[in-house]
Amino acid sequence: MQSLKAQILEILSEDCRIPMERIAVMCGCDLSQVAQAIEELEQDRVILQYSPIINWDRTDKERVEAMIEVKVTPQRDVGFDAIAGRIYRFDEVKSVFLMSGSYDLLVLVEARTLKELAFFVSEKLSTLDSVTGTSTCFVLKRYKQDGVVFVGETADKRMAVSP
Repeated sequence: MQSLKAQILEILSEDCRIPMERIAVMCGCDLSQVAQAIEELEQDRVILQYSPIINWDRTDKERVEAMIEVKVTPQRDVGFDAIAGRIYRFDEVKSVFLMSGSYDLLVLVEARTLKELAFFVSEKLSTLDSVTGTSTCFVLKRYKQDGVVFVGETADKRMAVSP
């Protein structure tokens, strides 16, 4: 059987707006136990933030997103951590991942315009000492993110029941 914390994490990963009272019912425990478990998960930095998934294409906000494959030279005694730390401090950077394969870091970035994003890559990212190469891929359309489908599939998927 899953621990209470594991159950809570599963529930919150599906919908972080579920009230604690409902989580307690779903887990078959007291509200105070759920509150304590969530507080511990937050203090231990297991839960870092509660965040919605937003379909920005349905808003009037102008934005350009890209995924940048970055090849770097790891530094002595700190490996990839030091260069990753320098990269994730830029405002344009939304996520940084250490990867296996043909490149070292995957950097997800966002800027208001293509020109701003190009400036970030050419003047900020590629000029860092440890960066030996970049390859930029622009996000053209988002179909699914974190298990949420963005296009189509808006109809009720329940099976029709007829008398």
